[in-house]
Amino acid sequence: MEIGWYRALPRPIRMLARAALIHIPRLSGALESRWPKLGGWLNRLVLFLVWHVQIKFGFRRRDSEPDQDSWPDIAPEQIDLSTSDAPEVSVIVPTYGQTGFTLRCLASIQAHLPAVPIEVIVVDDAFPGVETAALARVKGIRLIRHETNLGFIRTCNGAARAAHGRFLLFLNNDTQVRPGWLDHLVALFAARPDAGIAGSKLLALDGTLQEAGGILWNDGSAWNYGRGRDPAAPEFNYTREVDYCSAASLLVRRDVFLDVGGFDEIYAPAYCEDSDLSFRLRRLGLKTYYQPRSEIVHYEGMSHGRDPGQGIKAFQVTNQAKFFDVWREVLTREHFPNGTHVPRARDRAHDRQVVLIVDHYVPEPDRDAGSRTMIAFVRALLSSGAVVKFWPFNLCRTPGYTEALQDIGVEVFHGPGHALFPVWLKVHGGDLDLVMLCRPDIAELCLDPVRAHSTARVVYYGHDLHFRRMQAQSGPAGDFGQRRAAEAMRVRESAIWRAADLVLYPSEEESGIVRKFAPAVTVRAVVPYAFAGEPECRDPPDAHWIVFVAGFGHPPNAEGAAWFVREVLPSIVARVPEARLAIVGSHPSAAVQGLRGPYVSLFANVSDAELAAWYRRARVAVVPLLTGAGVKLKTVEALWHGVPAVVTPVGAQGLPGLGGVVPIETKPDAFSAAVCSLLGDDGLWRRRSAAQVAYARARFSVPVQTRSLLRALDIEAEPLLPPAVACAETMAMA
Repeated sequence: MEIGWYRALPRPIRMLARAALIHIPRLSGALESRWPKLGGWLNRLVLFLVWHVQIKFGFRRRDSEPDQDSWPDIAPEQIDLSTSDAPEVSVIVPTYGQTGFTLRCLASIQAHLPAVPIEVIVVDDAFPGVETAALARVKGIRLIRHETNLGFIRTCNGAARAAHGRFLLFLNNDTQVRPGWLDHLVALFAARPDAGIAGSKLLALDGTLQEAGGILWNDGSAWNYGRGRDPAAPEFNYTREVDYCSAASLLVRRDVFLDVGGFDEIYAPAYCEDSDLSFRLRRLGLKTYYQPRSEIVHYEGMSHGRDPGQGIKAFQVTNQAKFFDVWREVLTREHFPNGTHVPRARDRAHDRQVVLIVDHYVPEPDRDAGSRTMIAFVRALLSSGAVVKFWPFNLCRTPGYTEALQDIGVEVFHGPGHALFPVWLKVHGGDLDLVMLCRPDIAELCLDPVRAHSTARVVYYGHDLHFRRMQAQSGPAGDFGQRRAAEAMRVRESAIWRAADLVLYPSEEESGIVRKFAPAVTVRAVVPYAFAGEPECRDPPDAHWIVFVAGFGHPPNAEGAAWFVREVLPSIVARVPEARLAIVGSHPSAAVQGLRGPYVSLFANVSDAELAAWYRRARVAVVPLLTGAGVKLKTVEALWHGVPAVVTPVGAQGLPGLGGVVPIETKPDAFSAAVCSLLGDDGLWRRRSAAQVAYARARFSVPVQTRSLLRALDIEAEPLLPPAVACAETMAMA
């Protein structure tokens, strides 16, 4: 929970504080470009202070806790769960007495009806007495009554055969569903075709966690992972493969369930059937996934009690021994001893690489190029089968973006209750195989703790050569202080190169510079950006829009926009009066906003869909950068979208052979002439567009980028390109 004084602040102040913690590191980075020496020290100081302020006074999201008081009695007549004629999901609720709990469960389904069409099947397992007659008065359910008590497993198997849905959702009657409970489970199957089972996050009545997936140890014993912990903690809120999920809320395809014979009746009447089903489906190549977005409140023990020494509960011990006998070989080969390597065990990472990425904040791929690279790297690593964890240095949860990473299977560390980086490493560093550190300021602070507490291979990705960018910004006539700051940055970057096991940069040009200054360093070039699908050749648009796409938190982009508007655009408009410039990008500074005029429009902080629409609308893309370093996303995007581009030499950095398909101009008159040619010549436009698409397809597709990174990291696994990666294409951004 948030600390008292902070929670008492007015909401606008709290929102401002959250925004400040996200954007302060960016602002300090911008200062570095204007006052290099001061900015460099301030940037590191701000990162350090933000981290510790976040820990002491930070911000933690916690969803509303379930009501801990008893729910009121529900009359059967209050419930109406009309069955769909074509249900996608059959919700199976087995009951044996406890009618009051069953009615509350059904009422919660009515209160939180999913978008997916359902039928609700309630099975009365021959409980003696007349209290279950109340179930017959519930509208809309399919009520099945047994003449004899079949027990949980046989009851579920029989209901599965009678169900009409494509999916089966087994739901205990002693549960309360919460918003999104079922739709998130179904969505997981759509995103991951290798899914065999999807299970929910189970909550106890006091709001604590009851289960976030299960762990099975090599002796056959099991853990309800996270029991008694905070359900909002980062480690419980990302989609991941698990050993099993409890049948208290379990989604499976009906055809798959019936093909394998349902729950194995050797475990009748109950217990261990869910673990056994997970293992049988895994043998077929189907995985069990924990879906944290699906939340269920579970009155544990209402059906069978809590005493393992008597009643149905006694079968828990007996069936555990049966389960161990059946799966002894698999448990011995693929599972850890009880209570060891818990972080790896919860991720089913017995034989998978565990990768930790550390960058300044959670990637915002629709806001800046560096974030696009990080998302591309995450996708590539996931495709290799690696477990990926992301540590934003400011430990901030960025709404929308954090959840997007969690949904594709990445644990994102955040929140004031989280341990400091060195403390976390001391506990968990031994389970890491690879640590990727990004940017000089962060790498300098993290290298020593990583080396002290982990044997993981350390990879440094600099995004670009900072010292080269600073040299370019100071210019040949730059003042002495700027040149000294650039040289100081070179010394700092060189020290990081030597301390890392492997250095990565986004182009062979930059890698060559590293080799020049540090010949002993292992450095490799990687493809920094990847686009899904196929680029499409198309006809030129009728409009005369010129587009410049950039993130204006990066000062060279603002500088380039000003140069183009003042030095190039007037001559273009003189020759093509219909020409208009659209400046499209995030975080426009006051100077950029001041460029608006009769021929210049500004479109700030657009979504990915809006950006794609601009590329379809644009006749020409320009990249008029005067300073900078590294491969430019804005150039690559124009190539991929087939929008003929005109760039400066800085805009073409790191792209060998680009001059054969794109005009590279330095002088305003030549730049203007190249743009005007594309505005007026449809034949030239088509030839350039086709050439750019071919260039981009060969260098920036997802398979090319994936192979590039995995080879650079010496990861030999064949890229699988799993659904989690494809799912990233539809991430919902804030």
